[in-house]
Amino acid sequence: MTIRFVMIGGFLGAGKTTAIGRLAKRYADAGKRVGLVTNDQAYDLVDTKSLRAQGFDVEEVPGACFCCKFDDLTETLSRLGEESKPDIIIAEPVGSCTDLAATVIEPLRQIHGDQYELGPLAVLLKPEHGRKILQATGKVGFSPKAAYIFLKQIEEADIVVIHKADKLSSQDVERLVSDVNERFPGKVVLAASARTGDGFDQFEQSLSTVAPQRSAFMEVDYDIYAQGEAELGWLNCQAELSSKAEPFAIDIVLVELVKLLRDALLAKELEPAHLKVLAESGASTAIANLVGSDADVELSFESGTKANDSRFVVNARVAADPEELETIVRATVEQVAIAAGLDAKIHGMQRFRPSPPVPTHRLG
Repeated sequence: MTIRFVMIGGFLGAGKTTAIGRLAKRYADAGKRVGLVTNDQAYDLVDTKSLRAQGFDVEEVPGACFCCKFDDLTETLSRLGEESKPDIIIAEPVGSCTDLAATVIEPLRQIHGDQYELGPLAVLLKPEHGRKILQATGKVGFSPKAAYIFLKQIEEADIVVIHKADKLSSQDVERLVSDVNERFPGKVVLAASARTGDGFDQFEQSLSTVAPQRSAFMEVDYDIYAQGEAELGWLNCQAELSSKAEPFAIDIVLVELVKLLRDALLAKELEPAHLKVLAESGASTAIANLVGSDADVELSFESGTKANDSRFVVNARVAADPEELETIVRATVEQVAIAAGLDAKIHGMQRFRPSPPVPTHRLG
């Protein structure tokens, strides 16, 4: 019996993890067994912890994108299939990755087509940067090379989802749909919100189709692609915050940390693609996000917990030098700790620029 395989892509901060969590719950409520696979250039992923905290079976492929770790992906899918026996697997590729049809979907069809039924490639359009990139107005915050990746993701999508529609006016949604149709005619374009669930009936229905078998693939300039990815500084680290006196409110400290990180990045005119911080203490988990320099900090997962110690996991993707990004994160954690009367320790620091993508397979 084949397992249905669906990939949901989109730029950093598009809301992929939240959307996948809602889809997984819908499938589970319908009696289907669901497996999830996350992916990142680094290790210690907030996305994986977030989905596991919701009770899902989650595997991850860290250290590079699916296309560059195709064999790791297929081994992970096989292990998930044997252990969890899912009816459907939803995979979330790295947010700076594109060319997935030629490097993941069709190779998977050709090599392992007897094991997987492939669903269409869905790409969530991030409105915070999508409006600027598609309409070419105002300061985008990224170079044209990073914007190139954003546009290529939409170009290869079978389904484009204008995501976070609850935060947009109806006129904004219509404008984005029109912009996509004008630049990429013939696309299936939907609007949805993982936070409210609006549009997810249509989204789920669109995912039930079979991925079209492609005989031709879009052209990708891998030099521009590599330079666009390398524009972003990647940082993952852990911070331990503790109090010797009264317990502290995890959610309040978490939101303050992300707000101060946003302010520090703004002061240096550094554009965040996505900043996601998780705080956990015991079985309690909280997550806060920032998806752009002009966006509000969002507490997407609330713990409602006070504790004497908590572990914070920082995943930052910013158009910045990685060393400068580390300096900002360390200084901000210390600033938050001092203001709240807490002790702070930082460890597990990873910071780098992504290496040029070298797909295991590329059809074309």
